[in-house]
Amino acid sequence: MNDNQKPSEKACPICGRPAVEETKPFCSKRCADVDLSRWLGGVYRIESPDRPDAEEADERE
Repeated sequence: MNDNQKPSEKACPICGRPAVEETKPFCSKRCADVDLSRWLGGVYRIESPDRPDAEEADERE
């Protein structure tokens, strides 16, 4: 770890190592990329009370 990569108190949500200020909340660019890949791949998602097909039903009425 070099001088501009100071660890913070929180752990990286991917690997558990101390987070680095430069890539916060992750410990490295690699862990940030893993997280992004999980979002883009549909591993993570935010649930909604609305069903996707509910909008289509509203439009037909």
